[in-house]
Amino acid sequence: MASPQHPIGSGFGPSSTAADVLAGADLSDRFAIVTGGSSGIGLATARALHTAGAAVVVPVRDRSKATRALAGLYRVEIEDLDLTDPVSIDAFAERYRATGRPLHMLVNSAGVTAAPLTRDARGYELHLSTNHLGHFQLVRRLWPALRPAGGTRVVSVSSWGHRYSHVVFDDLQFARRPYDRWAAYGQSKTANILFASALNDRGIQAFSLHPGSIVTALARFLGLDELRTMGVLDDAGDPILDPARGMKTPEQAAATQVWCATSPQLTGLGGVYCENVDIAPLSSEAGSPATTHGVMPYAVDSEAAAHLWEVSERLVAG
Repeated sequence: MASPQHPIGSGFGPSSTAADVLAGADLSDRFAIVTGGSSGIGLATARALHTAGAAVVVPVRDRSKATRALAGLYRVEIEDLDLTDPVSIDAFAERYRATGRPLHMLVNSAGVTAAPLTRDARGYELHLSTNHLGHFQLVRRLWPALRPAGGTRVVSVSSWGHRYSHVVFDDLQFARRPYDRWAAYGQSKTANILFASALNDRGIQAFSLHPGSIVTALARFLGLDELRTMGVLDDAGDPILDPARGMKTPEQAAATQVWCATSPQLTGLGGVYCENVDIAPLSSEAGSPATTHGVMPYAVDSEAAAHLWEVSERLVAG
């Protein structure tokens, strides 16, 4: 069962950075994989883990872009991976397992946001395919490397946006209901939270989280006017920074996922959803990211988590 959703008074807060979380940490004997680690929050996460000494693998779709972004990080390896392609996922996992290295930290940070209706080669809706199923298959294929690693943690980067939708099990792929890009995104982010709970119940410490709001490549499907309306860009088109309202720099946004991946404060508390570098409370309130915190009860429902695991097993096997 997931641990209770109660803040523990971590000593950090909305303005804390990944460097603050890792101050004094020595990760020189640790191996990590960070999906989405070549841009935005993922890049800040990979940099922070590398600075603390970890060997980091960053699987990417665009190797040339990643090479530029990660230049100078000597313990960072770049690998090929397309999370919507099961063959690519299996090949990446096989290459990693062949190294014989354990895997202490897997940070599932890659994803898409508010995309138009798109389906992968299997016919699966893009948000579900990329944000959840791709990472689900990755974890299953990396299982032999994860299990032997002492203190292994898997971190699923969810979002406040899980409030847009629960997981609609009878129409996951929008085959019968009208497509709504925010509902599709929300469903995939709820799936991230449920997956962490189910994985933790299967013996690997797992966490999910809301990192905060930053304007990254994830927002490529949103126009400037829409981003201004959402309150994340000012009139000049520059990101608004206000950590207390969830609008953060990449380094601040990376803090919670780095904390989930490394902090001894969370030992034995797997399965929880976190935000602002602490365990988040339960919430049933509607609202905006600036005023509403916590995780919706449907996203931490143990029966839904177990059902999602079973359904995901069938979908990635097909």
